[in-house]
Amino acid sequence: MKTATINQTEVINDLLRINMDRVEGYRKAANETKDKDMDLRQLFNTMADQSQAIAGELRKQLDEQGETPVTDTSLAGKLYRTWMDVKATFTGKDRKAILSSCEYGEDAAQKAYNSALEDRDVLTSDLRELLMDQQRRLKQSHDHIKHLRDQEK
Repeated sequence: MKTATINQTEVINDLLRINMDRVEGYRKAANETKDKDMDLRQLFNTMADQSQAIAGELRKQLDEQGETPVTDTSLAGKLYRTWMDVKATFTGKDRKAILSSCEYGEDAAQKAYNSALEDRDVLTSDLRELLMDQQRRLKQSHDHIKHLRDQEK
């Protein structure tokens, strides 16, 4: 039985895509991180794992509502990763450049959650609570990335 509105399903699927983009982006960043920056590689893998878990929570919501979760990343995410490739070519993939690119992605995730949470009529209270918790966790990651970026010269 389908109990979710189309709008709620779209919101969940949009956030699912954002988190899938985040997984791919951080896996890419981890793979491109130099051996001397093992701390960043570990951090990026942790961030990817975080979004993997969040994506699982979103898929569970859709499953419980009888809806089908998306399985692809977003066009915007693919374009962002392409932009990261181009930018890395020109910046030499130094720590600050990689962290700046990651912060850009973190900002995009926060905007997506802000947008999703704006319309109170679309989301159930339980879903709203879940999304607010996910946004809080992602904000902590954002702030950590920003802090690391700001420490770089």
